[in-house]
Order: sequence, then C-alpha cells, then structure tokens
Amino acid sequence: MWHRKRPAAARTDEAAPPRLRTALREARLEAAERTGVVVDLRDADVARLEILLEALAPVFAEIPDEVDLFDPAISTGATPRLWIDAVAHVAMARDKRTYRFLHDTRIGRKVSAESPELSEIVAAVTRYVARRLVERERALGETREGFLDGSGRARRRRLLGAVGLVVLGMLLGVATVFVAAFVVALGLSGG
Repeated sequence: MWHRKRPAAARTDEAAPPRLRTALREARLEAAERTGVVVDLRDADVARLEILLEALAPVFAEIPDEVDLFDPAISTGATPRLWIDAVAHVAMARDKRTYRFLHDTRIGRKVSAESPELSEIVAAVTRYVARRLVERERALGETREGFLDGSGRARRRRLLGAVGLVVLGMLLGVATVFVAAFVVALGLSGG
C-alpha cells in the first residue's frame, strides 16, 4: 500500500527464499559435523582407556584366580569408562587428557585420583586393588577364626547342647513307648 510495486525484472534479481529441502540438508550436514566431532572425542577417550587397561594388565594378572572381585572392562556409553570392579572406574575428565579414578561410596562418588599422567593412575588403581584384596582376606579370615576363638567355642557348645537335647528327647520317647508296651502286656496277661 505504501510502496510501489517493482517491475518483474527487478524481482528476479532478489534471492529466492530458501527451500525447506535445502535448509534441512544444511541442518543435517551441520549435525553430522557436530556428531563426528563427538564421536571422535569419544573414540579418543576409549583409546586412552585402552592404553590404561594395557598398563594395568600386569596388576590384574597377579590377582589369584579364586578372587572374582575385579572384572576390568571398558564401557562405551555416552561417557566411556574403564571399570575396575562394580564400584570403581576410570573416566576421562572434561579436558580429555586427565584420567579420573572414581569410587562410589555410601555417601556418594569420590575422586580417588586425578592426573594426566598414566603412571599415577596405574599406581592409584594398584593401591585400590591391594586394599580390596586385604579387605577380602580380613573378611574371610575373621569368619574362619570365629570358630577358634571364644565366640566360636560358645557357638559350638550351644550347637552340641541343642543336639544333645534332641537325642535325649528321642531316647525318652523310645523309653516311653517301651514302658507303655510293657504296661499293656502286663494288663493283658493278668486279666
């Protein structure tokens, strides 16, 4: 209303509005480039964790076969992690160069060690594995030694007392049956 219509020749010089198909293609290309970067970063994290797993292989090789506490494996989810056991893992920090050794506790997740140096993380994981093995030995040792100390003797004494009562009850039951049979036999012969 306020402006004049331009001649047809002038309209063709202007850029035509972008088509939806073209805009979608450009958006998909941008998303693919971003996804490619994310995948590359994730692959780099997995590669660093694989290097750490190789460095830890001698530590895990020394663990006795009967100990099944540790199952080192790399999970490749949104955040790749090297799992040491069910509650401890190593992940890469945001800078993608720093290893973070994390341990889940009753009160939350705790950072046990954080370093860009592979050797420091190997040492921290080795100390953790050693502490877990000592905890296991103590737990198993206490259950074995519990029978040998005073509390084990008391438990054994109570168990033998209970078995003795059961045997005594059975003997009294058998004696009662014999006495009843004897009384019945006397009653039949006297009458």
